[in-house]
Amino acid sequence: MFLTVAGWAQSPEKMSYQAVIRNASNQLVTNQLISMKISILKASPAGTAVYIETQSPTSNSNGLISIEIGGGVVQSGTFSSINWADGNYFIKTETDPTGGSDYSVSGTSQLLSVPYAFYAKTAGSTVGNASFEHYVGELFGGGIIVSVWKLNGVEHGLIASLADISVSEVWSDVIDVPIGAAAQSPVDGQANTRAIIAQAGHTGGAAKLCDDYTYQGFADWYLPAAWELDQCYNAAFVVNTILGPAKGFQFDIYWASTEDPYNGNAGWIKIFYNGKEGSVDKSVNTRVRAVRRF
Repeated sequence: MFLTVAGWAQSPEKMSYQAVIRNASNQLVTNQLISMKISILKASPAGTAVYIETQSPTSNSNGLISIEIGGGVVQSGTFSSINWADGNYFIKTETDPTGGSDYSVSGTSQLLSVPYAFYAKTAGSTVGNASFEHYVGELFGGGIIVSVWKLNGVEHGLIASLADISVSEVWSDVIDVPIGAAAQSPVDGQANTRAIIAQAGHTGGAAKLCDDYTYQGFADWYLPAAWELDQCYNAAFVVNTILGPAKGFQFDIYWASTEDPYNGNAGWIKIFYNGKEGSVDKSVNTRVRAVRRF
């Protein structure tokens, strides 16, 4: 049994990964050689493996193992050639807590936060490196720009509202009925927001607050998806330098509009004081920031 306890960090052609290892009796496996097979799956938890490697880390006194995916013994595929811009990807880990090759424990989860450097590298034909008219930190379009890119030569950007829309709001007031795929996109917060609001019985929550928000004539605001919220986090230093601590992003937790694909009663969050992310029950109150695109 394994439990992921840390997010992704990037180094050249690798992603760091940490997990706590427990045996079938739910006891920590400490100070022991662990065998792992790691697969990167495309499109779904049962999708095609585009990369497979094995590693043999040793757990510490707390049962924690730390590895760098992309640095193991390659079984198939090439890590550096994965096209992260081409749809969703999932990580499957198979573990033998005894250090052998009997991978009796497995788990699969979606990579909701692929390191941007990987995404930009493999999206070379769509993410331009030419000069930009706009920039991160620019006051524009009713808010402040947190990300810019070019698609087929046309400049686009993600804009965050000039202040939090709410300091404490639930994800949705429908907390025990999953929405499904329509609200589980890691990149399309606008589609997620529309699906949340359209759910039967919905009357309020973070998504509706963003959808109802208007400023300087702009009314196309929405609750950011998981990867869009990552862009807000990545730009937080610049945003707070421009807007100041009162209106900038807070050292707190923010809602994303992405419903947890493995627990339909939970929504995705980003923790702005340590960069980690995960999901919590939809009834939890956290901060809300609206975004829009140009």
